Amino acid sequence: MAPNPSSLPVLPYRKPTRGRDYWVLDDVLPNVDEVRARCLAKDDWVEGYPRTTETWPGLRTMPGLEPAELARVERLVKKATGARELWLQKAPGGATLNHNCVQVVGRDESEPRPHTDSRALCRYAAVLYLNPGVPKDCGTSFYRQSLPGGVLGGNLVAAPHTNLVEALGTRFVPADSFTEDVRVPHRYNRLLLYNANMIHTATGYWGSTLEDSRMTAVFFWMA
Repeated sequence: MAPNPSSLPVLPYRKPTRGRDYWVLDDVLPNVDEVRARCLAKDDWVEGYPRTTETWPGLRTMPGLEPAELARVERLVKKATGARELWLQKAPGGATLNHNCVQVVGRDESEPRPHTDSRALCRYAAVLYLNPGVPKDCGTSFYRQSLPGGVLGGNLVAAPHTNLVEALGTRFVPADSFTEDVRVPHRYNRLLLYNANMIHTATGYWGSTLEDSRMTAVFFWMA
């Protein structure tokens, strides 16, 4: 049973600001068509909902980018953020992060799910859009809390909490607990980079086949 919205903790708020909290980098890969074709040709997709009982949607495969392609992306991330170094944090128990993972999710396979990424595992996250035929409203949105009486709450997970579930004290919240704040449109070969502790979600999904569904590569870095 979901808790009463009025009983949920109110998070700190910082207006998502381009160049400070998120960065939009266009025309990232010179060979993006080749990367997309390589992904479409893969035969090692792992299936999620609704094909299996997994909670995550669509299809996944990794790695997505080849080492030289990933190195190019990381150079751009360092330049944008000023980070001197990027690295992958080991997950507890040696679990593998879904870093450099290609995800394909169709229109009927999921809906927006506001969340944050774990502060213990990454400082920055990014999504690279890999389908030229997906509408603009299938990009990424930043959300904030929507509280009773039309009051707006925050959007950040801060210490001592590492993720949104910890910060709110529950995984189950009412469907109207969040409202869209800032939307970044989908664009082929665009990398959206953002502070991973901000509430975010895919704005929407598209398609019904491997070829026309929303295809992205996702990345998670410590810095």
